[in-house]
Amino acid sequence: MPLFYQQNINDSTRLAIWDLQEEEAFFGGFTEIVHPQKRLQHLGGRYLLSFLFPAFDKAAIAIAASKKPFLPDGSHQFSISHCTQYAASLVSTSCRVGIDIEEITERVHKIQHKFLHASEHEMLEKNASEILTLTAQLTIIWSAKEAIFKWWGAGNIDFSAQMILDQMPVAQDGILRARFIEKSGTGHALALHYKVMDTLCLVWVCN
Repeated sequence: MPLFYQQNINDSTRLAIWDLQEEEAFFGGFTEIVHPQKRLQHLGGRYLLSFLFPAFDKAAIAIAASKKPFLPDGSHQFSISHCTQYAASLVSTSCRVGIDIEEITERVHKIQHKFLHASEHEMLEKNASEILTLTAQLTIIWSAKEAIFKWWGAGNIDFSAQMILDQMPVAQDGILRARFIEKSGTGHALALHYKVMDTLCLVWVCN
């Protein structure tokens, strides 16, 4: 059983990452996704929902207009992410959640203009890490904003203008304070937990 990582955040919130080494039949379920790797990622992510909470009714999952999956009865809040051969899920019975996993690669440099706020760019220049490379720092920031995007769940978000980190990642794991600003101007203070594991970056928020 290739359970890569698991953490019980509190009595009502749990997360896990699965290394997708099994055949599709192991995960059960059905999907119309054609691409083999994406199909396996999808099935693995949903498998983790009931792995973390056996009472989770996967058959009841609906899709919102924003394309966010959810349970209509509100019994569980959940978020799913995947990259390469990994799938991750975060489930809670008490709070809204968002999770993201990313592979740390140089590709993040090509898209940083899409998600970096001017204040974040300035902090990166002033706060070089002795532990993390710039590539790792950028990946954590990108992953943090993906986690916020999933936590919010309504789509239509400007990653650079509406999601702003007030500190930069400088260690292998920690907490980042951030702000999410709705288009109406309403602000939300968030605490983003992050962890770097070899070439994999994990970020989650529970609020």
